Amino acid sequence: MIANHAQFIAALEEKRKVRVKFYSKPDSGVLDRVCAPLDYGPGAGNTDGLNRYWLWDYANDTGSCTLGLVPQQIVDLKVLGEVFDPAQLTSAPAPAAPPAEGVSPAGDAPTGLASNPKS
Repeated sequence: MIANHAQFIAALEEKRKVRVKFYSKPDSGVLDRVCAPLDYGPGAGNTDGLNRYWLWDYANDTGSCTLGLVPQQIVDLKVLGEVFDPAQLTSAPAPAAPPAEGVSPAGDAPTGLASNPKS
């Protein structure tokens, strides 16, 4: 768990956005994103058994907007004053260009906010 795990859980329960700085292996560096907290836990499809901080990345315009970060990836996390509406977290942002013919845009929707987050 991260040092401010309790603040993440409070943001999840209060539906407040967070600013997270995390190490991204594909980008070989630290990214700074405003996200909506979704859950804390291992997540479906992960066989390593590690708990992750699940977030909705508003800045992602390609692929899935869902981030699953292990605690070691998170450099900093701050709760923001801005609230979010979970109903708005159902699809990926509109692509910058129309998808190629015969290809549907990616848009993995989160499974929803955790009703009973682990603390």
